Amino acid sequence: MKMKTALLIGPVAALLSTLACAAVPDTVRFASADGRTELTGYVFKPAGDGAHPAIVMLHGRGGPYSSLRRGTHTAETLTQRHLLWGQYWSAQGYVAVLVDSFGPRGYGDGFPKHSYSERPAAVSERTVRPLDAYGALAYLRTRADVVHDRIGLHGWSNGGMTLLSAMSADTPAIEAATSARGFRAALAQYPSCRTQMREPGYKPYAPLLILAASEDDEVSPEVCRDFAALQRARGAPVEFVSYEGAQHSYDDPGKTKQAHEPNRAALQDSLRRAEAFFARHLKPEAK
Repeated sequence: MKMKTALLIGPVAALLSTLACAAVPDTVRFASADGRTELTGYVFKPAGDGAHPAIVMLHGRGGPYSSLRRGTHTAETLTQRHLLWGQYWSAQGYVAVLVDSFGPRGYGDGFPKHSYSERPAAVSERTVRPLDAYGALAYLRTRADVVHDRIGLHGWSNGGMTLLSAMSADTPAIEAATSARGFRAALAQYPSCRTQMREPGYKPYAPLLILAASEDDEVSPEVCRDFAALQRARGAPVEFVSYEGAQHSYDDPGKTKQAHEPNRAALQDSLRRAEAFFARHLKPEAK
């Protein structure tokens, strides 16, 4: 599948030019850890034989598919942002799987901006979607091309909120959550951190990196900053970065977002920072 590099501007275009052409990701099916939902996933595979570290990707409230292709939910209609990151991770040597939590539950077109209070419990980022993340983890551990104890988690916005719930030391998805039993590390881009901020004793069981946008009009970067500081005070390995002037969904490679220079800079730095973070935790040889 070809990335629309014409929509990428300036240094971001140069950085991502090697991702201009890539194969359509494989479509797979696997069970959610909820025990009743068959999920759809899209697998981006790296070059080379043998086993690779892996990353589970969790979409935001808009779902994994392009808003220009309403009602069409296939690997060919994934958003440019998900294609960008999936192809980026595979180029860095990871098996990456993007999980569709909404489509199998009848909400494939996602939800509009500022619709949080109207979304059904069937797609809750607190009680439902974290189980999807662990379903994907279990699926990856069945693959011969994956290093089964080197799997990370990456989520955007509502997917980032899902990630924070999934990474709780008290998650019900696995017994006695540790980085050896669950995810080795997690990257949340512009999540809301309010729920976990209010949870007494919340602590992630593995290293966590939060990337926020200072001009976010959907979630509060300040709450995430305070949340990260609180976690560090509790001894948790939580890093926080806020991109000055950047907006929510700053890593959407489309023309609208990338016409804003702080978004371009944030995207470029996020790619670099995210790769360094996951290499540190998922690639022992990189240490």
